[in-house]
Amino acid sequence: MNAHARRLIGCALLFVYCCFWPLASLPQQAEKSLLLKAMEEELGRSMKGLMEKGSPSPYFMSYFVTERQSARLVASYGALRQSGKGHSRMLDVEVRVGDYTLDNTHRLRGGYDYSSQLRPVSISIEDDVDAIKSALWLETDRRYKSAMERLIQVKTQKTVKVEEEDISADFSRETPAEFIGQVSNIAVDMASWEEKLKSLSALFNVYPKIYESTVILTATATNKYLVNSEGASIQHGAKHWMLSVMASTKAEDGMDLYRYESFDAHTLEGLPDDHTIRETIEEVSKDVLALREAPMIEPYTGPAILSGRAAGVFFHEIFGHRIEGHRQKDEEEGQTFTKKVNEQVLPDFISVYDDPTLERIGEEDLMGHYAYDDEGVKAQRVTVVKDGILKNFVMSRSPIEGFDKSNGHGRKQAGYRAVARQGNLIVEASKTVSEEKLREMMIEECKKQDKPFGLIFKDISGGFTFTGRGIPQSYAVIPIMVFRVYTDGRPDELIRGADLIGTPLVSFSKILACGDKLGVFSGTCGAESGGIPVSGVSPSILTGEIEIQKKSKSADRPPLLPPPKRRNQ
Repeated sequence: MNAHARRLIGCALLFVYCCFWPLASLPQQAEKSLLLKAMEEELGRSMKGLMEKGSPSPYFMSYFVTERQSARLVASYGALRQSGKGHSRMLDVEVRVGDYTLDNTHRLRGGYDYSSQLRPVSISIEDDVDAIKSALWLETDRRYKSAMERLIQVKTQKTVKVEEEDISADFSRETPAEFIGQVSNIAVDMASWEEKLKSLSALFNVYPKIYESTVILTATATNKYLVNSEGASIQHGAKHWMLSVMASTKAEDGMDLYRYESFDAHTLEGLPDDHTIRETIEEVSKDVLALREAPMIEPYTGPAILSGRAAGVFFHEIFGHRIEGHRQKDEEEGQTFTKKVNEQVLPDFISVYDDPTLERIGEEDLMGHYAYDDEGVKAQRVTVVKDGILKNFVMSRSPIEGFDKSNGHGRKQAGYRAVARQGNLIVEASKTVSEEKLREMMIEECKKQDKPFGLIFKDISGGFTFTGRGIPQSYAVIPIMVFRVYTDGRPDELIRGADLIGTPLVSFSKILACGDKLGVFSGTCGAESGGIPVSGVSPSILTGEIEIQKKSKSADRPPLLPPPKRRNQ
């Protein structure tokens, strides 16, 4: 089944809340759109004018437009809940005053720095040159004035604060790229999909104890246009189709329970057929009802197996965010790995790389794929860990000590300034065992530790991690489908109410072995630069010790009355 769960993985500067085939040939060069031409012309005019009249004058400017065409349909109980299309263009203008070494974007120490939020401007979705240039002109003026004021703050703070630990430049010098790709468009047969989703959503109606359920289709064409004063000019697009199913219920003790599955694809043809979707709805329904009857787990420490998909979330949260470049020089950050380059940080049979150039692995499309990052730097594969040894960080154009160039990982949502972010984080193991052997190894480890059972995490909904110094360096991963595996041979037992918690360095040291099958996790990760699509790929991992705490739950009872009788019952 070509399915994997899509989750929301959230991330923040100090609080991260978080979800092989080679790159196909890049799209053939196309013509510059009218929008891109207007951006180039107005950038040239604004840069020239501000160089002459500004004091101080800007040393760098960029215009970035994110254009989205989308369709979204939602059905529940056999009826349509939502059906609509959208089209938007969001403009981000970045103006830097000072120089590459020190500019207005320099982090102000002491308290949260909101400078990463740029406030996007909605501009004309029509190719009206006058309307587009007028929006560019006004936003450039606002951003330039704001940059001048902030540079004064930056220079003032430099005189009154102690010297920073990392005195790297604020902005890296990069060779400007020019790439004009085809603009993406998306066409959805709304009437046909409305009928299909209504039919699929009605399949949940035979389960009265499933209180809420939805089937959702979203289709998005995203085009990005970037020009900057260094000479970069980039136009490229991508498509994303997602079909998701969700079912939820409530246990007798008040705990809210749900199951969620989705299919992500770069093309309509990549979505599954109706038979596969119906099988998934049946599986989701049975799982959520089984969770309703499952026993609540008590706090636990001991051996566990994380399936490949669960391990993908695990590595994204507790490892991936700690190798994002900008966190290494931010003194508010915990800087877990800043001084560990060329040291062992993972078992010697594990390597990790981030490769946004990969469109898919096996039959799975990867949502962290892109050709150019949001600072105009070409996407690159980055080997972060080789045989357990830390080698590199994922980098934006914010240099750090020992790493003064971007490697194509500057990413952002419209309305934010780009920072170093993960794309497709991929875990490889040089030594693997079969899934059956991994299970046997866990049981043996349980016996060594005198534990009556171990745990297998088959599905995880997301997680979050704390990366700041002022709070404990901890994480929480939110499991859904967790099974007890007893050492005395009893059948595996589904349990509920478990949250996987821990601290990163201890967790890495407990990894004992890896399975021989890869799992893929895709989702939306939110951090300082907003929500971006990501994927995590990993084999299953056996850890000698994990810690489980009880999940919070509501005090509300399930519905007092049975659901109304439906017409088809």
